[in-house]
Amino acid sequence: MIVRTLDEIIGTENETKSETWASRRYLLKKDGMGFSFHETIIYAGTETHIHYKNHLEAVFCVGGDGEIETVSDGKIYPIKDGTMYALDENDEHYLRGGKEDMRMICVFNPPIVGTETHDENGVYALIED
Repeated sequence: MIVRTLDEIIGTENETKSETWASRRYLLKKDGMGFSFHETIIYAGTETHIHYKNHLEAVFCVGGDGEIETVSDGKIYPIKDGTMYALDENDEHYLRGGKEDMRMICVFNPPIVGTETHDENGVYALIED
């Protein structure tokens, strides 16, 4: 059994931050679950360009507000507590924080190894360990 707490992750290599988000990575590829599991904080009033070409992601908002805009068609979807979205087609998008930080629970397939961060195109590299 794997049990981890937020206190064990904050300030370690399992927490990655940028100017617009912080990702707390609870499960990684090395854990052997076939997916990775994260808590991501999207900071209020920010915009992040993301295009996971190598990963599928499902996201569930458990707090805060914001929106996601798909690049292909410019469609905007509001996000609030209780909203789920799945990037089932490697959808390129903009993720925007609203009036308060969004707290998101995320699952990635294939799992990430933990050192990934968005490159200049919003992509996580597919890292083999």
